[in-house]
Amino acid sequence: MAQLIKLQDYVSRYEKDMIRYPSQYVRLKKQQWTKIKQQWEDGGVYLNEEEIQRFKEEVEGKDGILKRFKKILVRHEEEPEVEEEPDESDDLSFEPSVYYKPETLDDLKHLYLDQLLQFQLKWASSTLTEKSYVDSKYHRDDHLKFFLQRFPDTFLLMYEPILLLKKAPVELEVLLFTPTALWCISLLDQGEDTVFVGSTERFWKVKKGESEHTQLNPLISLDRTASILQQIFDKNDVDFTIHKAVFSRTGYVDFPDIPYGYKVIDKRSIQKWHEQQRTMSSPFKHMQMKAARSIIEYAQTTSVKRMQWSEADEELLGEHEE
Repeated sequence: MAQLIKLQDYVSRYEKDMIRYPSQYVRLKKQQWTKIKQQWEDGGVYLNEEEIQRFKEEVEGKDGILKRFKKILVRHEEEPEVEEEPDESDDLSFEPSVYYKPETLDDLKHLYLDQLLQFQLKWASSTLTEKSYVDSKYHRDDHLKFFLQRFPDTFLLMYEPILLLKKAPVELEVLLFTPTALWCISLLDQGEDTVFVGSTERFWKVKKGESEHTQLNPLISLDRTASILQQIFDKNDVDFTIHKAVFSRTGYVDFPDIPYGYKVIDKRSIQKWHEQQRTMSSPFKHMQMKAARSIIEYAQTTSVKRMQWSEADEELLGEHEE
């Protein structure tokens, strides 16, 4: 599962330490997977209050599903409550919950990855001293879910990042740092089987059924993004390949004579491209980390201080977070 190192302009722990947190995330993910897998094999059910409440809300009114899990929920509610002092750092821990028994190991993996995805949104928008308020749309964003759940742990993702350049905010395309290259990806999504007719003109045609309209040529934004990134790389002595791609998971891009230096990834080619990336077994690379760090240093951040921490405490928190 790829790592979300920057989401929009939300605070990111990776801004603090690009070397430490990627490996810490991988350890956490493996440890919790081993734990939940063992519970599943032993026939046990791990219950977490937040997950149970969320599950109740999801199945409210769905009698058939609710009956299926009634015994689990009732057993949980009958357990005596233990009052604990609130801990604002609780949302920085990850405790996966099995609130039903998956039939197969693959079912368990899907359950685990879905919970890990929600944790990643917290992980990528908070630290022990700061937090940002995440727009609810990202919890339902299929593209974000695809990039996080379908790639290896050694892939680093910046999703709709905003950089602060010469005191002006600039929103970039999706950035996917593989161990060997950076992919700048322009997302094209206007519904199933939409056809994007590419050209070198300022506008592209977009066809869906009998309707047709135009949109701004995505290569313009890709060029701007790649140019900004290359300038930052040059300034920081980063030697890292930049790929530019237009990306449509559900539609088609009709551009047979696309200029050199761009790649089309659409419904016809996405599986092949994805397999090429996913099978990359390379560990984190020094230049990959250097490239990501050089970009994230320019990232704009909008956050609030956690009430129990003062600025004087921040340097003392690194060891506690391990």
